[in-house]
Amino acid sequence: MPTPAIKITYATLSADNPELNEAYDAALAHVHSQLGRIYPLLIGGEERRAAETFKDVSPIDTTMTLGYFQKGSRQDVLDAISAAGDAGRDWGRRPWQKRVAIMRRVADLMTERSFEIAALMSLEVGKNRLEALGDIAETADLIRYACDDMEQHDGYRQPLLPESPRHHNLSVLKPYGVWVVISPFNFPAALAGGPVGAALVAGNAVILKPATDAPFTAWTLAECLRDAGVPAGAFNYVTGPGSTVGQTLIECEDVDGYTFTGSYDVGMHLMRTVAEGTLPRPVIAEMGGKNPVLISRHADLDKASLGVMRSAFGLQGQKCSAASRVYVERPVYEAFLHKLRERTEAIRVGDPTDEDVFMGPVINHTAFADYQRYCEALRQAGKIVCGGRVLNEGELSHGYFVAPTIVTDLPLDHELWQVEMFLPITAVHMVDSLQEGMALANAHKYGLTSGFFSDDPVEQRWFFEHIETGVAYINRAGGATTGAWPGYQAFGGWKASGSTGKAAGSFYYLPQYMHEQSQTLVE
Repeated sequence: MPTPAIKITYATLSADNPELNEAYDAALAHVHSQLGRIYPLLIGGEERRAAETFKDVSPIDTTMTLGYFQKGSRQDVLDAISAAGDAGRDWGRRPWQKRVAIMRRVADLMTERSFEIAALMSLEVGKNRLEALGDIAETADLIRYACDDMEQHDGYRQPLLPESPRHHNLSVLKPYGVWVVISPFNFPAALAGGPVGAALVAGNAVILKPATDAPFTAWTLAECLRDAGVPAGAFNYVTGPGSTVGQTLIECEDVDGYTFTGSYDVGMHLMRTVAEGTLPRPVIAEMGGKNPVLISRHADLDKASLGVMRSAFGLQGQKCSAASRVYVERPVYEAFLHKLRERTEAIRVGDPTDEDVFMGPVINHTAFADYQRYCEALRQAGKIVCGGRVLNEGELSHGYFVAPTIVTDLPLDHELWQVEMFLPITAVHMVDSLQEGMALANAHKYGLTSGFFSDDPVEQRWFFEHIETGVAYINRAGGATTGAWPGYQAFGGWKASGSTGKAAGSFYYLPQYMHEQSQTLVE
Protein backbone atom coordinates (compact mmCIF):
# COMPACT_ATOMS: atom_id res chain seq x y z
CA MET A 1 0.00 0.00 0.00
CA PRO A 2 1.45 3.40 -0.89
CA THR A 3 2.06 5.51 2.17
CA PRO A 4 1.77 9.28 1.78
CA ALA A 5 4.83 11.21 2.80
CA ILE A 6 2.58 13.53 4.80
CA LYS A 7 -0.44 12.40 6.83
CA ILE A 8 -2.98 15.11 7.62
CA THR A 9 -5.82 14.50 10.07
CA TYR A 10 -8.24 16.95 11.61
CA ALA A 11 -6.48 16.65 14.96
CA THR A 12 -3.00 17.34 13.53
CA LEU A 13 -3.63 20.19 11.10
CA SER A 14 -0.47 22.18 10.55
CA ALA A 15 0.61 24.40 7.69
CA ASP A 16 4.30 24.56 8.59
CA ASN A 17 5.40 21.76 6.24
CA PRO A 18 7.09 23.12 3.08
CA GLU A 19 6.83 19.76 1.31
CA LEU A 20 3.08 19.68 1.85
CA ASN A 21 2.59 23.20 0.55
CA GLU A 22 4.77 22.65 -2.51
CA ALA A 23 2.85 19.49 -3.44
CA TYR A 24 -0.48 21.24 -2.95
CA ASP A 25 0.55 24.29 -5.01
CA ALA A 26 1.74 22.07 -7.88
CA ALA A 27 -1.53 20.15 -7.80
CA LEU A 28 -3.53 23.39 -7.73
CA ALA A 29 -1.78 24.65 -10.85
CA HIS A 30 -2.62 21.41 -12.64
CA VAL A 31 -6.28 21.56 -11.55
CA HIS A 32 -6.59 25.12 -12.87
CA SER A 33 -5.37 23.91 -16.25
CA GLN A 34 -8.17 21.33 -16.40
CA LEU A 35 -11.17 23.53 -15.55
CA GLY A 36 -14.22 24.08 -17.74
CA ARG A 37 -14.71 20.57 -19.11
CA ILE A 38 -17.95 18.62 -19.42
CA TYR A 39 -18.38 15.58 -17.15
CA PRO A 40 -20.78 12.67 -17.68
CA LEU A 41 -23.07 10.45 -15.70
CA LEU A 42 -21.68 6.97 -15.11
CA ILE A 43 -24.34 4.28 -15.53
CA GLY A 44 -23.62 0.61 -15.99
CA GLY A 45 -20.00 1.39 -16.72
CA GLU A 46 -20.91 3.73 -19.59
CA GLU A 47 -20.48 7.50 -19.66
CA ARG A 48 -23.75 9.21 -20.51
CA ARG A 49 -24.82 12.74 -21.42
CA ALA A 50 -28.20 14.14 -20.38
CA ALA A 51 -30.34 16.63 -22.29
CA GLU A 52 -29.15 19.48 -20.04
CA THR A 53 -26.11 20.36 -17.97
CA PHE A 54 -25.56 22.61 -14.99
CA LYS A 55 -22.53 24.76 -14.21
CA ASP A 56 -20.34 24.06 -11.19
CA VAL A 57 -18.85 27.38 -10.08
CA SER A 58 -16.41 28.18 -7.30
CA PRO A 59 -17.71 30.00 -4.18
CA ILE A 60 -14.29 31.67 -4.05
CA ASP A 61 -14.97 33.46 -7.33
CA THR A 62 -18.31 32.88 -9.00
CA THR A 63 -16.83 33.86 -12.36
CA MET A 64 -14.69 30.71 -12.18
CA THR A 65 -16.40 27.76 -13.89
CA LEU A 66 -15.02 24.46 -12.62
CA GLY A 67 -16.94 22.24 -15.01
CA TYR A 68 -20.29 21.30 -16.48
CA PHE A 69 -22.26 18.37 -15.09
CA GLN A 70 -25.25 16.44 -16.31
CA LYS A 71 -28.74 17.28 -15.15
CA GLY A 72 -29.90 13.68 -14.94
CA SER A 73 -33.48 12.73 -15.76
CA ARG A 74 -35.86 10.32 -14.09
CA GLN A 75 -35.03 7.76 -16.78
CA ASP A 76 -31.31 8.15 -16.14
CA VAL A 77 -31.92 7.32 -12.50
CA LEU A 78 -34.08 4.30 -13.31
CA ASP A 79 -31.40 3.06 -15.68
CA ALA A 80 -28.78 3.41 -12.96
CA ILE A 81 -30.94 1.44 -10.54
CA SER A 82 -31.45 -1.27 -13.15
CA ALA A 83 -27.72 -1.43 -13.90
CA ALA A 84 -26.93 -1.71 -10.20
CA GLY A 85 -29.46 -4.50 -9.83
CA ASP A 86 -27.91 -6.46 -12.68
CA ALA A 87 -24.30 -5.94 -11.59
CA GLY A 88 -24.98 -6.32 -7.90
CA ARG A 89 -25.82 -10.00 -8.12
CA ASP A 90 -22.34 -10.84 -9.38
CA TRP A 91 -20.55 -8.34 -7.14
CA GLY A 92 -22.36 -9.54 -4.01
CA ARG A 93 -21.57 -13.20 -4.73
CA ARG A 94 -17.87 -12.63 -5.26
CA PRO A 95 -15.70 -13.86 -2.39
CA TRP A 96 -15.42 -11.02 0.07
CA GLN A 97 -11.63 -11.23 -0.19
CA LYS A 98 -11.81 -10.17 -3.85
CA ARG A 99 -14.08 -7.24 -3.06
CA VAL A 100 -11.73 -6.13 -0.29
CA ALA A 101 -8.71 -6.33 -2.59
CA ILE A 102 -10.39 -4.04 -5.13
CA MET A 103 -11.51 -1.58 -2.49
CA ARG A 104 -8.02 -1.40 -1.03
CA ARG A 105 -6.85 -0.34 -4.48
CA VAL A 106 -9.53 2.36 -4.44
CA ALA A 107 -8.18 3.69 -1.13
CA ASP A 108 -4.63 3.61 -2.47
CA LEU A 109 -5.65 5.63 -5.54
CA MET A 110 -7.31 8.21 -3.28
CA THR A 111 -4.03 8.48 -1.38
CA GLU A 112 -1.95 8.76 -4.55
CA ARG A 113 -4.22 11.47 -5.96
CA SER A 114 -4.85 13.24 -2.65
CA PHE A 115 -3.19 16.58 -3.45
CA GLU A 116 -4.96 17.01 -6.77
CA ILE A 117 -8.35 16.05 -5.35
CA ALA A 118 -7.78 18.31 -2.33
CA ALA A 119 -6.91 21.29 -4.54
CA LEU A 120 -10.07 20.71 -6.54
CA MET A 121 -12.11 20.42 -3.34
CA SER A 122 -10.75 23.76 -2.12
CA LEU A 123 -11.97 25.41 -5.31
CA GLU A 124 -15.32 23.62 -5.28
CA VAL A 125 -16.47 23.97 -1.67
CA GLY A 126 -14.07 26.53 -0.15
CA LYS A 127 -12.10 24.24 2.18
CA ASN A 128 -8.67 25.42 3.20
CA ARG A 129 -5.84 23.22 2.00
CA LEU A 130 -5.35 21.34 5.26
CA GLU A 131 -9.03 20.57 5.76
CA ALA A 132 -9.26 19.42 2.14
CA LEU A 133 -6.25 17.13 2.49
CA GLY A 134 -7.77 15.79 5.70
CA ASP A 135 -11.03 15.04 3.88
CA ILE A 136 -9.21 12.92 1.29
CA ALA A 137 -7.10 11.11 3.89
CA GLU A 138 -10.24 10.36 5.88
CA THR A 139 -11.96 8.96 2.79
CA ALA A 140 -9.14 6.51 2.17
CA ASP A 141 -9.05 5.54 5.84
CA LEU A 142 -12.82 4.98 5.96
CA ILE A 143 -12.56 2.59 3.02
CA ARG A 144 -9.61 0.79 4.60
CA TYR A 145 -11.48 0.60 7.90
CA ALA A 146 -14.38 -1.16 6.17
CA CYS A 147 -11.93 -3.58 4.56
CA ASP A 148 -10.24 -4.23 7.91
CA ASP A 149 -13.63 -4.85 9.51
CA MET A 150 -14.63 -7.42 6.89
CA GLU A 151 -11.29 -9.21 7.28
CA GLN A 152 -11.37 -9.22 11.07
CA HIS A 153 -14.82 -10.84 11.02
CA ASP A 154 -13.93 -13.34 8.30
CA GLY A 155 -16.61 -11.99 6.00
CA TYR A 156 -19.18 -12.02 8.82
CA ARG A 157 -19.67 -15.81 8.80
CA GLN A 158 -20.08 -17.12 12.34
CA PRO A 159 -21.00 -20.64 13.56
CA LEU A 160 -24.13 -21.09 15.64
CA LEU A 161 -24.77 -23.79 18.21
CA PRO A 162 -25.39 -27.28 16.71
CA GLU A 163 -28.31 -29.40 17.88
CA SER A 164 -26.23 -32.53 17.25
CA PRO A 165 -23.00 -33.58 15.50
CA ARG A 166 -25.02 -33.89 12.28
CA HIS A 167 -26.24 -30.29 12.39
CA HIS A 168 -24.13 -27.47 10.97
CA ASN A 169 -25.55 -24.05 11.78
CA LEU A 170 -24.12 -20.80 10.47
CA SER A 171 -24.93 -17.10 10.66
CA VAL A 172 -24.03 -15.25 7.45
CA LEU A 173 -24.37 -11.53 6.73
CA LYS A 174 -25.23 -10.89 3.07
CA PRO A 175 -25.60 -7.67 1.07
CA TYR A 176 -29.02 -6.13 0.57
CA GLY A 177 -28.55 -5.50 -3.16
CA VAL A 178 -28.87 -1.96 -4.53
CA TRP A 179 -27.70 0.80 -2.20
CA VAL A 180 -28.08 4.57 -2.72
CA VAL A 181 -25.68 7.09 -1.18
CA ILE A 182 -26.82 10.72 -1.09
CA SER A 183 -23.87 12.85 -0.02
CA PRO A 184 -23.52 16.50 1.13
CA PHE A 185 -21.26 19.30 -0.07
CA ASN A 186 -19.29 19.87 3.12
CA PHE A 187 -17.31 16.60 3.14
CA PRO A 188 -17.68 15.81 -0.55
CA ALA A 189 -15.14 12.98 -0.46
CA ALA A 190 -15.43 11.43 3.01
CA LEU A 191 -19.23 11.49 3.25
CA ALA A 192 -19.50 10.04 -0.24
CA GLY A 193 -16.54 7.65 -0.26
CA GLY A 194 -17.03 6.40 3.29
CA PRO A 195 -20.55 5.00 2.81
CA VAL A 196 -19.89 4.03 -0.83
CA GLY A 197 -16.86 2.06 0.35
CA ALA A 198 -18.76 0.33 3.14
CA ALA A 199 -21.65 -0.58 0.85
CA LEU A 200 -19.31 -2.00 -1.80
CA VAL A 201 -17.16 -3.94 0.68
CA ALA A 202 -20.38 -5.46 2.03
CA GLY A 203 -21.29 -6.58 -1.50
CA ASN A 204 -23.95 -4.09 -2.50
CA ALA A 205 -24.05 -2.28 -5.83
CA VAL A 206 -24.11 1.48 -5.34
CA ILE A 207 -25.60 4.61 -6.87
CA LEU A 208 -23.99 7.85 -5.69
CA LYS A 209 -25.93 11.10 -5.94
CA PRO A 210 -23.68 13.96 -4.76
CA ALA A 211 -24.79 17.42 -3.70
CA THR A 212 -25.29 19.76 -6.66
CA ASP A 213 -22.72 22.09 -5.08
CA ALA A 214 -20.03 19.38 -5.14
CA PRO A 215 -20.33 17.06 -8.16
CA PHE A 216 -16.69 17.47 -9.21
CA THR A 217 -15.07 16.02 -6.09
CA ALA A 218 -17.53 13.11 -6.28
CA TRP A 219 -16.51 12.54 -9.90
CA THR A 220 -12.88 12.09 -8.80
CA LEU A 221 -14.11 9.37 -6.43
CA ALA A 222 -15.97 7.75 -9.32
CA GLU A 223 -12.75 7.75 -11.32
CA CYS A 224 -10.85 6.06 -8.49
CA LEU A 225 -13.51 3.36 -8.21
CA ARG A 226 -13.51 2.73 -11.93
CA ASP A 227 -9.72 2.79 -12.26
CA ALA A 228 -9.30 0.39 -9.33
CA GLY A 229 -11.47 -2.23 -11.02
CA VAL A 230 -14.91 -1.94 -9.45
CA PRO A 231 -16.97 -3.67 -12.17
CA ALA A 232 -19.34 -1.85 -14.50
CA GLY A 233 -22.69 -1.24 -12.83
CA ALA A 234 -21.51 -2.10 -9.33
CA PHE A 235 -20.93 1.64 -8.96
CA ASN A 236 -23.00 4.33 -10.68
CA TYR A 237 -22.75 8.12 -10.51
CA VAL A 238 -25.76 10.36 -11.16
CA THR A 239 -25.99 14.14 -10.82
CA GLY A 240 -28.87 16.58 -10.91
CA PRO A 241 -31.48 18.28 -8.73
CA GLY A 242 -32.83 16.68 -5.61
CA SER A 243 -36.36 17.41 -6.83
CA THR A 244 -35.93 15.00 -9.76
CA VAL A 245 -32.86 12.80 -9.38
CA GLY A 246 -33.05 12.61 -5.58
CA GLN A 247 -36.81 12.13 -5.48
CA THR A 248 -36.71 9.33 -8.05
CA LEU A 249 -34.04 7.55 -6.03
CA ILE A 250 -36.06 7.62 -2.83
CA GLU A 251 -39.37 6.69 -4.48
CA CYS A 252 -38.11 3.67 -6.44
CA GLU A 253 -38.75 0.42 -4.58
CA ASP A 254 -36.01 -1.37 -6.50
CA VAL A 255 -33.55 0.35 -4.17
CA ASP A 256 -32.78 -1.85 -1.15
CA GLY A 257 -31.08 0.63 1.20
CA TYR A 258 -29.95 4.22 1.67
CA THR A 259 -27.24 6.29 3.29
CA PHE A 260 -28.08 9.98 3.56
CA THR A 261 -26.15 12.86 5.08
CA GLY A 262 -27.83 16.25 5.14
CA SER A 263 -30.56 18.27 6.76
CA TYR A 264 -33.13 16.99 9.22
CA ASP A 265 -36.04 17.98 6.97
CA VAL A 266 -34.72 16.14 3.92
CA GLY A 267 -33.63 13.14 5.96
CA MET A 268 -37.04 12.78 7.58
CA HIS A 269 -38.70 13.14 4.17
CA LEU A 270 -36.54 10.31 2.88
CA MET A 271 -37.35 8.05 5.83
CA ARG A 272 -41.08 8.75 5.64
CA THR A 273 -41.12 8.09 1.89
CA VAL A 274 -39.22 4.81 2.27
CA ALA A 275 -41.47 3.75 5.16
CA GLU A 276 -44.53 4.12 2.94
CA GLY A 277 -43.16 1.54 0.50
CA THR A 278 -44.23 -2.06 0.15
CA LEU A 279 -41.30 -3.49 2.13
CA PRO A 280 -39.22 -2.19 5.04
CA ARG A 281 -35.77 -1.00 3.93
CA PRO A 282 -32.80 0.31 5.92
CA VAL A 283 -31.99 4.02 5.99
CA ILE A 284 -28.74 5.22 7.55
CA ALA A 285 -29.30 8.95 8.02
CA GLU A 286 -27.10 11.59 9.66
CA MET A 287 -29.12 14.75 9.94
CA GLY A 288 -27.12 17.48 11.51
CA GLY A 289 -26.43 18.99 14.89
CA LYS A 290 -26.58 22.05 17.11
CA ASN A 291 -23.54 21.13 19.10
CA PRO A 292 -22.93 22.43 22.63
CA VAL A 293 -19.70 23.13 24.50
CA LEU A 294 -19.56 23.48 28.28
CA ILE A 295 -16.73 25.51 29.85
CA SER A 296 -16.01 24.80 33.51
CA ARG A 297 -14.53 27.26 35.97
CA HIS A 298 -11.76 24.64 36.19
CA ALA A 299 -10.99 24.77 32.46
CA ASP A 300 -7.75 25.68 30.74
CA LEU A 301 -9.13 28.70 28.90
CA ASP A 302 -6.38 28.72 26.29
CA LYS A 303 -7.31 25.18 25.26
CA ALA A 304 -11.01 25.96 25.49
CA SER A 305 -10.91 29.08 23.36
CA LEU A 306 -8.74 27.39 20.73
CA GLY A 307 -10.97 24.32 20.60
CA VAL A 308 -14.17 26.35 20.30
CA MET A 309 -12.69 28.64 17.64
CA ARG A 310 -11.55 25.72 15.50
CA SER A 311 -14.87 23.89 15.79
CA ALA A 312 -17.09 26.92 15.36
CA PHE A 313 -15.31 28.39 12.33
CA GLY A 314 -13.52 25.54 10.57
CA LEU A 315 -14.99 25.15 7.07
CA GLN A 316 -16.93 28.34 7.77
CA GLY A 317 -19.11 26.59 10.37
CA GLN A 318 -20.51 24.33 7.65
CA LYS A 319 -20.03 21.10 9.58
CA CYS A 320 -22.81 19.12 11.19
CA SER A 321 -20.41 18.85 14.15
CA ALA A 322 -19.63 22.59 14.41
CA ALA A 323 -19.65 24.17 17.86
CA SER A 324 -22.61 26.54 17.75
CA ARG A 325 -23.68 26.78 21.42
CA VAL A 326 -21.22 27.59 24.22
CA TYR A 327 -22.22 27.60 27.89
CA VAL A 328 -19.60 29.12 30.22
CA GLU A 329 -19.58 29.15 34.02
CA ARG A 330 -19.89 32.65 35.42
CA PRO A 331 -16.44 32.93 37.12
CA VAL A 332 -14.58 32.43 33.82
CA TYR A 333 -17.12 33.85 31.37
CA GLU A 334 -15.46 37.21 30.69
CA ALA A 335 -11.96 35.74 30.47
CA PHE A 336 -13.09 32.99 28.10
CA LEU A 337 -15.04 35.38 25.90
CA HIS A 338 -12.04 37.69 25.67
CA LYS A 339 -9.76 34.86 24.55
CA LEU A 340 -12.30 33.51 22.08
CA ARG A 341 -12.83 36.94 20.58
CA GLU A 342 -9.07 37.50 20.21
CA ARG A 343 -8.62 34.18 18.43
CA THR A 344 -11.62 34.79 16.19
CA GLU A 345 -10.53 38.27 15.17
CA ALA A 346 -7.13 36.83 14.22
CA ILE A 347 -8.67 34.41 11.69
CA ARG A 348 -7.68 35.19 8.13
CA VAL A 349 -10.61 34.93 5.74
CA GLY A 350 -9.85 34.68 2.04
CA ASP A 351 -8.98 32.36 -0.82
CA PRO A 352 -8.72 28.96 0.90
CA THR A 353 -6.04 27.82 -1.51
CA ASP A 354 -3.68 30.38 0.06
CA GLU A 355 -1.33 28.84 2.59
CA ASP A 356 -2.23 31.05 5.56
CA VAL A 357 -6.02 31.23 5.13
CA PHE A 358 -8.15 29.45 7.73
CA MET A 359 -11.64 30.43 6.52
CA GLY A 360 -12.78 30.42 2.92
CA PRO A 361 -16.21 31.36 1.52
CA VAL A 362 -19.57 29.86 2.41
CA ILE A 363 -20.87 27.46 -0.18
CA ASN A 364 -23.40 29.44 -2.25
CA HIS A 365 -25.64 32.48 -2.55
CA THR A 366 -28.35 30.94 -0.35
CA ALA A 367 -25.89 30.46 2.51
CA PHE A 368 -24.52 33.97 1.93
CA ALA A 369 -28.03 35.45 2.18
CA ASP A 370 -28.88 33.30 5.21
CA TYR A 371 -25.80 34.59 7.01
CA GLN A 372 -26.92 38.18 6.53
CA ARG A 373 -30.47 37.38 7.61
CA TYR A 374 -29.34 35.52 10.72
CA CYS A 375 -26.89 38.25 11.72
CA GLU A 376 -29.59 40.90 11.47
CA ALA A 377 -31.89 38.82 13.69
CA LEU A 378 -29.07 38.24 16.18
CA ARG A 379 -28.17 41.94 16.18
CA GLN A 380 -31.78 42.81 17.01
CA ALA A 381 -32.10 40.26 19.83
CA GLY A 382 -28.58 39.99 21.26
CA LYS A 383 -25.11 41.47 21.00
CA ILE A 384 -22.69 40.67 18.17
CA VAL A 385 -19.26 41.03 19.72
CA CYS A 386 -17.29 39.89 16.69
CA GLY A 387 -18.04 39.62 12.97
CA GLY A 388 -21.61 39.98 11.74
CA ARG A 389 -20.66 41.37 8.33
CA VAL A 390 -19.99 40.22 4.79
CA LEU A 391 -16.53 40.63 3.25
CA ASN A 392 -16.83 41.81 -0.32
CA GLU A 393 -13.96 44.15 -1.07
CA GLY A 394 -10.96 43.64 -3.33
CA GLU A 395 -10.11 40.04 -4.13
CA LEU A 396 -13.15 38.88 -2.11
CA SER A 397 -15.65 40.80 -4.24
CA HIS A 398 -16.69 37.86 -6.45
CA GLY A 399 -17.09 35.25 -3.70
CA TYR A 400 -19.30 34.40 -0.73
CA PHE A 401 -17.04 35.59 2.09
CA VAL A 402 -18.31 36.44 5.57
CA ALA A 403 -16.74 37.21 8.93
CA PRO A 404 -16.67 34.64 11.75
CA THR A 405 -19.30 35.77 14.23
CA ILE A 406 -19.77 35.53 18.00
CA VAL A 407 -23.07 36.55 19.60
CA THR A 408 -23.84 37.02 23.30
CA ASP A 409 -26.84 38.11 25.37
CA LEU A 410 -29.18 36.11 23.13
CA PRO A 411 -32.40 35.25 25.01
CA LEU A 412 -32.64 31.51 25.59
CA ASP A 413 -36.08 31.42 23.99
CA HIS A 414 -34.76 32.85 20.72
CA GLU A 415 -35.30 30.50 17.79
CA LEU A 416 -31.68 30.68 16.65
CA TRP A 417 -30.63 28.66 19.71
CA GLN A 418 -32.55 25.84 18.01
CA VAL A 419 -31.84 26.34 14.27
CA GLU A 420 -28.82 24.67 12.72
CA MET A 421 -27.53 27.72 10.86
CA PHE A 422 -24.64 25.85 9.21
CA LEU A 423 -22.62 29.07 9.10
CA PRO A 424 -19.68 30.62 11.01
CA ILE A 425 -21.88 31.85 13.86
CA THR A 426 -21.64 30.72 17.47
CA ALA A 427 -23.59 31.89 20.52
CA VAL A 428 -22.01 32.18 23.98
CA HIS A 429 -24.10 32.15 27.17
CA MET A 430 -23.15 32.50 30.84
CA VAL A 431 -24.42 29.88 33.31
CA ASP A 432 -24.28 29.75 37.09
CA SER A 433 -23.43 26.05 37.25
CA LEU A 434 -22.44 23.11 35.09
CA GLN A 435 -25.80 21.54 35.88
CA GLU A 436 -27.54 24.52 34.30
CA GLY A 437 -25.26 24.27 31.28
CA MET A 438 -25.90 20.54 30.93
CA ALA A 439 -29.66 21.05 31.04
CA LEU A 440 -29.40 23.62 28.25
CA ALA A 441 -27.01 21.42 26.25
CA ASN A 442 -29.38 18.45 26.36
CA ALA A 443 -32.57 20.45 25.77
CA HIS A 444 -32.39 20.11 22.01
CA LYS A 445 -33.74 17.71 19.39
CA TYR A 446 -30.22 17.18 18.00
CA GLY A 447 -27.62 15.03 19.73
CA LEU A 448 -24.61 14.75 17.46
CA THR A 449 -21.43 16.06 19.11
CA SER A 450 -20.50 17.93 22.27
CA GLY A 451 -17.46 19.29 24.05
CA PHE A 452 -16.37 20.00 27.60
CA PHE A 453 -13.36 21.76 29.05
CA SER A 454 -12.36 21.03 32.63
CA ASP A 455 -9.25 19.82 34.45
CA ASP A 456 -11.33 18.34 37.28
CA PRO A 457 -11.55 14.50 37.00
CA VAL A 458 -14.87 14.41 38.86
CA GLU A 459 -16.40 16.91 36.43
CA GLN A 460 -14.99 14.96 33.50
CA ARG A 461 -16.70 11.73 34.61
CA TRP A 462 -19.90 13.66 35.29
CA PHE A 463 -19.92 15.09 31.78
CA PHE A 464 -19.65 11.71 30.08
CA GLU A 465 -22.38 10.32 32.32
CA HIS A 466 -24.89 13.06 31.54
CA ILE A 467 -24.35 14.40 28.02
CA GLU A 468 -26.86 13.22 25.40
CA THR A 469 -24.81 13.12 22.20
CA GLY A 470 -23.34 10.37 20.08
CA VAL A 471 -19.86 11.94 20.15
CA ALA A 472 -18.42 13.61 23.24
CA TYR A 473 -15.01 15.24 23.69
CA ILE A 474 -13.22 16.61 26.75
CA ASN A 475 -10.34 19.12 26.55
CA ARG A 476 -9.90 18.80 22.78
CA ALA A 477 -8.01 21.93 21.75
CA GLY A 478 -7.80 20.66 18.17
CA GLY A 479 -11.57 20.89 17.92
CA ALA A 480 -14.04 21.14 20.79
CA THR A 481 -16.76 19.21 18.94
CA THR A 482 -15.17 18.30 15.59
CA GLY A 483 -12.51 16.04 14.13
CA ALA A 484 -13.57 12.39 14.42
CA TRP A 485 -11.29 9.96 12.62
CA PRO A 486 -11.99 6.34 11.56
CA GLY A 487 -10.93 3.89 14.23
CA TYR A 488 -10.17 6.64 16.74
CA GLN A 489 -13.58 8.24 17.26
CA ALA A 490 -16.91 6.80 16.23
CA PHE A 491 -19.09 9.38 14.49
CA GLY A 492 -22.86 9.17 14.75
CA GLY A 493 -25.69 11.04 16.39
CA TRP A 494 -28.46 10.50 18.90
CA LYS A 495 -32.01 11.84 18.77
CA ALA A 496 -32.71 13.84 15.58
CA SER A 497 -29.08 13.64 14.51
CA GLY A 498 -29.10 10.00 13.44
CA SER A 499 -31.45 7.22 12.47
CA THR A 500 -29.67 4.03 13.56
CA GLY A 501 -27.68 4.66 16.74
CA LYS A 502 -24.65 3.09 15.02
CA ALA A 503 -21.67 5.30 14.25
CA ALA A 504 -19.31 5.45 11.27
CA GLY A 505 -15.65 4.56 11.71
CA SER A 506 -16.38 2.10 14.50
CA PHE A 507 -17.43 -1.46 15.31
CA TYR A 508 -21.09 -1.46 14.32
CA TYR A 509 -21.19 0.47 11.05
CA LEU A 510 -20.37 -2.07 8.32
CA PRO A 511 -22.98 -4.68 9.40
CA GLN A 512 -25.72 -2.13 8.68
CA TYR A 513 -25.07 -2.69 4.97
CA MET A 514 -25.91 -6.40 5.28
CA HIS A 515 -28.75 -8.55 6.56
CA GLU A 516 -28.46 -11.86 8.36
CA GLN A 517 -29.23 -15.31 7.03
CA SER A 518 -29.24 -18.34 9.33
CA GLN A 519 -28.12 -21.49 7.50
CA THR A 520 -28.68 -25.04 8.76
CA LEU A 521 -27.31 -28.15 7.05
CA VAL A 522 -28.25 -31.59 8.40
CA GLU A 523 -26.09 -34.52 7.33
